[in-house]
Amino acid sequence: MHFCLTGQYTPRALNAILENPTTNRQEAARKLIEAAGGKLVSMYSVAADGPGVLVIFDVPDPSAAPAISGLTVTAGTLQNVKLVRLFTQDEIKQVRQNAAKLRPSYSPPGS
Repeated sequence: MHFCLTGQYTPRALNAILENPTTNRQEAARKLIEAAGGKLVSMYSVAADGPGVLVIFDVPDPSAAPAISGLTVTAGTLQNVKLVRLFTQDEIKQVRQNAAKLRPSYSPPGS
């Protein structure tokens, strides 16, 4: 399952990065994600809302994604973290097919 994690670096993390400007945060992310049985798909630095990061990763166990997110927060690395499940087009096709099957079973308010 693919996930997108976004967040802003905390002041503490930014100070640590400035003290060692050649630090490789992508390798740190890769190590954590691989330890959870996943794969880092891509990672970007973002400037919106303060210096931050956008990470797309794939994990086989959906409970691993919030564990990864939670570790970055509790370690004091990121704040304002958002974790979003991403769906492939094949997965969305299956969702649409399921919705079409279920549609006759649902009564909207006022019907």
